[in-house]
Amino acid sequence: MELILKKMERQFKGKAGIKGWFTLRHIRNGDVIEERTINNTIVNAGLAQVAGLLLTDFGGTAFDYIAIGIGTTGATVTDTTLESEISTGGGERGTAVGTRITTSVANDTAQLVTTFTFTGSFAVTESGIFNDASAGTMLSRQTFGAINVSSGDSIEVTWKIQVS
Repeated sequence: MELILKKMERQFKGKAGIKGWFTLRHIRNGDVIEERTINNTIVNAGLAQVAGLLLTDFGGTAFDYIAIGIGTTGATVTDTTLESEISTGGGERGTAVGTRITTSVANDTAQLVTTFTFTGSFAVTESGIFNDASAGTMLSRQTFGAINVSSGDSIEVTWKIQVS
């Protein structure tokens, strides 16, 4: 009996996790001039918020906003904000359209999409997901090589967060 219990214990010891990636599409005059897909960093505060969303008595707020910035310091799990979030010129934090998609298990991935249309020029180098339009808790962040945008350009940002 003990052998059977140990075997069952090994079988059910799973490790759940959250990982993600995002795609940036730089659009100029209606044409995609650059596209990048980048792995993200899930931050500690975001993990705590996700755990809270599982409990009715703890509550929490879902992650429905995408932000971009010009910070260049690499992402770490202790980050709570973007290094230098853009708040003018069309780069303001955007409400994301969310859907569930299938990646490896039915409905295991959340997808958030928003498009930033610029009225100014920026060297965009970071992006993150938040649960508030202006402050809130950050779920994930990542930096990348600059995407130089000018007035009239757009960046479509698609984040995918997979729970496995």
